[in-house]
Amino acid sequence: MKMPATSLSQLFCYAALLVVSVLMLSVFQNLFNDYIIRIICNIFIFMILAVSYNLINGVTGQLSLEPNGFVAVGAYVTAILLLTADAKTNMYEMAAPSPFILAIHTSFLPALLISGLCAAVLAVCLSFPVFRVRGDYLAIVTLGFGFIIKILAINNPQITNGAIGINEIPQASNMLFWCGLVALAAIVLVLQVVYSKYGRAMKAVRDDEDAAIAMGINTFRMKTYAFATIAFFEGIGGGLLASLLTIISPDLFDFMLTFQLLIIIVLGGLGSTTGAILGTIIVIGSGEWLRFLDQPLNLFGQDLGSHPGLRMVVFSLVLLIIMLFAREGLLGKQEIWEINRKRRHGK
Repeated sequence: MKMPATSLSQLFCYAALLVVSVLMLSVFQNLFNDYIIRIICNIFIFMILAVSYNLINGVTGQLSLEPNGFVAVGAYVTAILLLTADAKTNMYEMAAPSPFILAIHTSFLPALLISGLCAAVLAVCLSFPVFRVRGDYLAIVTLGFGFIIKILAINNPQITNGAIGINEIPQASNMLFWCGLVALAAIVLVLQVVYSKYGRAMKAVRDDEDAAIAMGINTFRMKTYAFATIAFFEGIGGGLLASLLTIISPDLFDFMLTFQLLIIIVLGGLGSTTGAILGTIIVIGSGEWLRFLDQPLNLFGQDLGSHPGLRMVVFSLVLLIIMLFAREGLLGKQEIWEINRKRRHGK
């Protein structure tokens, strides 16, 4: 995939992709029931989070463990902006909402954009202390950031309603369209970054940061660009998640969320955007596809009983088998079209 960013042919391709996506989402909306649509929305949201998270971990090569923090920021900002002053007054039980929290209110799309911008601004501020370290130390620092956000959410009830969380969050109409279109936008924009001069610089940082510095690349700036970009999309993803669930609490944004995203991008292949998409479908989708294993089983008329938790056992075995035979993930560092191109040329 080349980067004639302003070429007419590429703009036509994007327009065609948008039209096809809207048609597919319309078909899904009319074809599936509410339960299936909710699962598809969840897959789209995690696709946004995984594709953006892959930009810092896979493309830039920085072991960052911060997604749960940015997702939490996006979710709380969206929830607070969508609720009216009366709804906040009636809901906040641990402390009265602050006057500023009561005053702010907007519609769905502006709330999503503001959530993304808040997370991006926070990422830029954090980049100054965070990127003073590398490797395992970077992982520890960013992991601590996620814990700090959770603690702040619990200990500031006048803003977040504390440990109780926020409920009765308005859900946008046509949630499937919003999740699908934002996922498409995230994928296209991340690919634009990856195949731009900034993406090449990020890959240079990943491969050898000292060599990149010697070549004149401002590595701090590249890492900050990647950090702010993923924070923007993770903030929007958090807003979509809050609207989909209609209820959020600090426990929803613990380290397990980051760990789940890490499994997705490692399974798909660190550095591969299409690998992150494939990993999301497998990890998030299989959680529902294998749900029948937790129900009473009957094989050839033989009652095998109920085994709660069997679904996760089978899922873990599937992941183990995949990683044993695909050490760099399903697609490695390559995109799916690059693999097909190499196969056509016999490489």
